Amino acid sequence: MGSYTHTRMPRPAKESMKKLALSAALAFAGIQILPAAVAAADRTYEQLKIIVDILDYIKENYVDEIETQKLIYGAASGMVKTLDPFSQFMEPEVHKDIKTETEGQFGGLGIRIAMDKDGWLSVITPLPGTPAFRLGVLPNDRIIKIEGESTKDMSLTDAVKKLRGTPGTKVAITVAREPEGDSKNAAWTTHEFTIVREIIKIESVRSRMLGDKIGYTRITEFSAHTPEDLKKALNDLRKDGMNSLVLDLRNNPGGLLSAAVEVSSTFIGEGTLIVYTQGRRSDSRQDFRADSKAPYGAIPMVLLTNRGSASGSEIVAGALQDHRRAVVIGDRTFGKFSVQSVIPLADGSGLRLTVARYYTPLGRSIARDEKKDTGGISPDIQVLVPRETEIKLMGQTDEIYTPGGKPKSATKPEDQVKDEVLERAMEILKAREVLANLKVHEG
Repeated sequence: MGSYTHTRMPRPAKESMKKLALSAALAFAGIQILPAAVAAADRTYEQLKIIVDILDYIKENYVDEIETQKLIYGAASGMVKTLDPFSQFMEPEVHKDIKTETEGQFGGLGIRIAMDKDGWLSVITPLPGTPAFRLGVLPNDRIIKIEGESTKDMSLTDAVKKLRGTPGTKVAITVAREPEGDSKNAAWTTHEFTIVREIIKIESVRSRMLGDKIGYTRITEFSAHTPEDLKKALNDLRKDGMNSLVLDLRNNPGGLLSAAVEVSSTFIGEGTLIVYTQGRRSDSRQDFRADSKAPYGAIPMVLLTNRGSASGSEIVAGALQDHRRAVVIGDRTFGKFSVQSVIPLADGSGLRLTVARYYTPLGRSIARDEKKDTGGISPDIQVLVPRETEIKLMGQTDEIYTPGGKPKSATKPEDQVKDEVLERAMEILKAREVLANLKVHEG
């Protein structure tokens, strides 16, 4: 059975009339179009015409009838996908879910995802206490299958649709995990998870006293309620005798820029620069500065990071590190240092678009370069934790709440492992207090 190529004759009269009408409208409005601008517009029009022609050909000649909206959404998704791993076209349902997340509650597995450089669905981090977290899904895991279907080159929109669903229902995913340490030439391992979907309620701040008057606060992500919750937690710790602080941002994937800036303002005051953004135009720089007063601007601090610390976590870590306000301990952060604006579109869909890059107060851009394995905030003191230990530590931080009692770890005491990063942080804070009380004898 043979094949044939159908060639459609162009419609020059119709296209010329469109251009003529646009030029006439601009002239009527008193807008003068320079020759260079006209030429650029013509080039864009000719390039855009290809998409319109393809849409027409598919609608008239494809073997099955296709909805126009489906084709337009596909074109929009493909266009945005060519930009970077974080820009995304969102169909109305996904756009609605994204808005819900920033308000602190949404349904699903409890993971933050992006597309990596090879076109695979990649986990930025699981959220503490969620189904994915409890089963041991890790930062940088690749989700290579959802319900047996490959995710290679799957759009984020489609992936979110498949991962989310009615609470109580199950979804099967296959995860590929990179080998640890220096064994980069070793084969990736695969892991099968069947996860029960839940309503994900984000508790962004957890705190407790560690002993020796050291307070501990963990921020799981930066939501609208995080700054207020953090101040309450710190005030409670101060009442319990806190005189130094460990701020834990490990596996925190980010969230709202405004929340990250306000959290930084809790520890850095007097209008100090926390972060600035720079877009394509030279005049697009925007500075974000601390409030005039920092309620906890004098407390000695250690800040914890790892490869799952991204975006807002990197803003806070970069600001506190550049201003020598805290010692950063752990592993290098993820390296997501770009700004996404979410733009609502007419039909309820949305566009998440990278519009600028973040820079630390000292002008560092820490955008991730996967080929060179560079980027992210490098800690002042690096403490590397084996992957298996990190999995167990994630489980230990999951807390069980009982009526009338204090929350306790979901992991039995005999099964718990040592948190070397946290212990190193406590040692530094203890040493600082000891050194401050040493007597100096002049010879």
